[in-house]
Amino acid sequence: MATTNPVPRFPDGFLWGVSTSAHQIEGAVDEREPSVWDVFTAEPGRVRDGSTAEVACDHVRRHGEDVALLAGLGVDAYRFSLSWPRVRARGGLDFYDRLVDDLCAAGVRPVPTLFHWDLPAGLDWRERDTAERFAAYVSEVVARLGDRVTKWITLNEPAEHTLLGHALGIHAPGLKLLFDALPVAHHQLLAHGLAVRALRAGGADDIGIANSHGPTWPASREPADVEAADFYDLLLNRLFADPLLLGRYPDGIDALMPGDVTADLEVISEPLDWYGINYYAPTRVGAPQGTEIDFGGVRMPAELPFSVREITDRPVTDFGWPVVPEALTEILTAFRDRYGDRLPPVVVTENGCSYEGLDDRERIAYLDGHLRALHRALEAGVDVRGYFVWSLLDNFEWAEGYARRFGLVHVDFDTLKRTPKASYAWYRELLREQRA
Repeated sequence: MATTNPVPRFPDGFLWGVSTSAHQIEGAVDEREPSVWDVFTAEPGRVRDGSTAEVACDHVRRHGEDVALLAGLGVDAYRFSLSWPRVRARGGLDFYDRLVDDLCAAGVRPVPTLFHWDLPAGLDWRERDTAERFAAYVSEVVARLGDRVTKWITLNEPAEHTLLGHALGIHAPGLKLLFDALPVAHHQLLAHGLAVRALRAGGADDIGIANSHGPTWPASREPADVEAADFYDLLLNRLFADPLLLGRYPDGIDALMPGDVTADLEVISEPLDWYGINYYAPTRVGAPQGTEIDFGGVRMPAELPFSVREITDRPVTDFGWPVVPEALTEILTAFRDRYGDRLPPVVVTENGCSYEGLDDRERIAYLDGHLRALHRALEAGVDVRGYFVWSLLDNFEWAEGYARRFGLVHVDFDTLKRTPKASYAWYRELLREQRA
């Protein structure tokens, strides 16, 4: 598929990849312990279409087919996650041993994420001990896979896991704690820092995290809207970046966190080799409106000190998310300006969209626009080292079930047949052009 207006050339050595996560694609639940997501999806009404990830894409049993798709696509790297519940079960890391071997044989660099929301059932991020248990699990993983895996991601999107899973109850484990969920954020960040230390002790020297970030736009210039947007930006961006990059929480937040926060921040701020940003869309935020609203399928309680407003002047994906490529440039340059030399090189660890159909020209346009925006950030001086499309496969999209399709490859969830979409061919051609 030739490109009539090629995406600008990225630097030599730029890392091109695709991403998935364990719970969303693996299936084979009989070969692992239960996770909080298994418990959550077993409760009626939790998932939009009533589905579970019991089979998902059956990746555990069909991973050879999926590795062949990765090799055919021509990516440099594959970002996947390890299921902590699978590692705890009989057989432990055997599946990931095989997967890593197969990826290396196919010339695809394995980039594992050590936690992507599927906490073992019975563990709880409100408990400090969970962070210490996570570090022990990470030590086990790096001891087994570290001879072949060189690039590591500790956590995926602790902000969403805190907000959706523990503050609003939309995701597993389904808690509605509102601001009492802050210890969950702290313990995940502590787990990250302990994991960095465990990885370093195991010989790893290429470590990052995958945090979701995006610009927050005030609904108007009225002081109440600006103040609300600033607070939302603090919760979704600075609360999870400041401790990692500056070694401190935003003003006033440390007093709300459990334990010896000063000592914990020394662990949380262990130096990173790179910083991963998952970007999908900006958020427009205003003052509270006094009513509960539905934002992208998420019920936002009226008692929050802000309200999320629709961005109405942009096209939207099938998920209802606005398509704003230039906001990727905005968030990357904002991070460069905010954190200066404390910001390590950046990797875009997720970027993608939900659209139906095999001839998914909207997805091609989306990815094309965002890669051009990413290149503009490079031209503006942001040190960006890689880009991962979300996702290789259509998969179990959390509380949306199978109603949203983010894949470059279509999956028929009745037969599990994989069919590359037009976007797969487009991305394959883009990679060839970038290497020409």
